Amino acid sequence: MLLKIRHVTTYRYQEPVRYGLQRLRIVPVSGPTQRVLSWKLEIEGAREEVRFSDQFANDTRLLSVDGDQSFIEIVADGEVETLDSTGIYGREYGFAPLWLFGRETDLTRPGEGVATLMVDLPGTSEVDRLHALIHRIREQVEYVPGTTDVGTTAEEALAQGQGVCQDHAHIFIAVARRMGLPARYISGYLMMDGVDDQVATHAWAEVHVETLGWVGFDVSNGISPDERYVRLAVGLDYRCAMPVSGIRTGQGTEELAVHISVQQ
Repeated sequence: MLLKIRHVTTYRYQEPVRYGLQRLRIVPVSGPTQRVLSWKLEIEGAREEVRFSDQFANDTRLLSVDGDQSFIEIVADGEVETLDSTGIYGREYGFAPLWLFGRETDLTRPGEGVATLMVDLPGTSEVDRLHALIHRIREQVEYVPGTTDVGTTAEEALAQGQGVCQDHAHIFIAVARRMGLPARYISGYLMMDGVDDQVATHAWAEVHVETLGWVGFDVSNGISPDERYVRLAVGLDYRCAMPVSGIRTGQGTEELAVHISVQQ
């Protein structure tokens, strides 16, 4: 499938920003499930200082902001050809060793709630049990936008019974790691049926299964990723793979607007 994507991130500041740094992970890379045909970044109000592949092989850009800016806009635009691999990403590994993806993080640290999700998962194989886990999480954590934030942990979302794709991925990862399986967080884009315009990127999880390599699971939609999905970044959790992050100096409030369009 050929997908055209446009991702606009706009910051407006009540008071001019004297200095700031931003890290971008909004450049997809080609791999087993996708081929990047074209991609460009247009940046207003900041300048690119350096680009590199991080420890998870994510294309990473660092921007600097100075000169009392009150408006910053980052526009990512391009075309990606995708392949439906029935959710199997395979055995392509980045710089990070496999054991690293078994490490707990603050957002994925398991507690009593996560432990209960593991009990008596049906299935005769690891993949069967992981698909059963998708449905168990969906039964207990309803998808409700605006009920959590970027700092909500897997246990907190599970106790609240509501969350978004980020929370679903964190819960799934926490359980998989508790089961002894390496698991990682994926940020990216999803072409949704009948919806071109979106206000956020998507998130799902991948688990390393010995016989298959990395296999994807999208809890929010109850499926494994198919040709409608475009990968942006990989990490241990959201903080490792977030599309845009940064720090700034100066007073005043910040207004953030995100507009994403994904079309076939």
